[in-house]
Amino acid sequence: MTIAAPASRMRFHVDGWDPTYGSSVENAEHGIADSTAKVTLHTELAPADWKPISPSQVSAPGAVLFVDGVRRVEARIWIEQPPSAPATSPGNTVRDARMALCASYAAGTVCCCPDRGAHLLTIDYRRGLFTTATNAADVPTTAGTYRATITPDDEDQNLAVLLSTALQRQLTDLEVLVATHARTALTGHGIPEDSDLLVVDGPLRGRTHLPRALGFIKSHRTAYLPPDLHAMIATLAPGERSPVFLMGTSWDRHAWYLRLPCTPGAPWAGIVRLECAADIPAAAAIELANLSQALLPRYASIEYKDTRAPQNLVPVAGLERELRRHLGNPILLSRALRVASAS
Repeated sequence: MTIAAPASRMRFHVDGWDPTYGSSVENAEHGIADSTAKVTLHTELAPADWKPISPSQVSAPGAVLFVDGVRRVEARIWIEQPPSAPATSPGNTVRDARMALCASYAAGTVCCCPDRGAHLLTIDYRRGLFTTATNAADVPTTAGTYRATITPDDEDQNLAVLLSTALQRQLTDLEVLVATHARTALTGHGIPEDSDLLVVDGPLRGRTHLPRALGFIKSHRTAYLPPDLHAMIATLAPGERSPVFLMGTSWDRHAWYLRLPCTPGAPWAGIVRLECAADIPAAAAIELANLSQALLPRYASIEYKDTRAPQNLVPVAGLERELRRHLGNPILLSRALRVASAS
């Protein structure tokens, strides 16, 4: 009698991220998409010499500032347009309506410094009306005024995407504002001038003019490196980083990959991408890469505390909670908008 050999057991890893946030690899179903970005690989090492880089000794900054912003659409509204055609009968006119977004958004900064530890340094929040309707005006409510931002119409772009982009621009501007105010506030902390490091949660686009600033990208949807070097990223040990490279899409920046401390698992578990300005010398970019490698792992989150661990850094997670609290109760805000629309 022939006895079949037991089938080999399938090995698998569970993505630690809460599925409601997607995945740390955003195109997980189809793999990371290839990029059309222009990449210069020899900023730090020649491509043939690329290898994981271990941490090095660096001087710690006087303070680390973590900047983040949150946004929430409170309601989609329709703004009536002036009559677009003459009346076909007495008292009858042809009217059009444009969709718009009423949204709340907030940004803030957490300071991590030797004397006071991690503490909230600056915070600001706004409410806005985002639309292509040229007759739009501010919407006052009992819960605050939604300031009108009129965006030029673009027939080639989906309206929802157009308005969402306008909202994101306003949020980015607010993040720049709170970051600038945070550095001003550091003068009362006894921190030497120009000795802080600014870490922006998300790409650095629109903020590359900020000195000593890093963009911190938690998830990955595009493979920017050639296949052999892209595969090398999965071999990084916790605390190791890739060499620095220069990347150009619609904007230019220096970039590198870093693996944060995490439970062994999926090939890209704990991998983040860091960015800094393209117009600084290569040596300065490498210095920032070494600094990020020494500092950021200590702020990595832990799985049982955060469903986006380890990429959702602990100070950023706390800042997100505080920012969402400042947005207000969405039920009350929706009710205030309905009351305003009826008055």
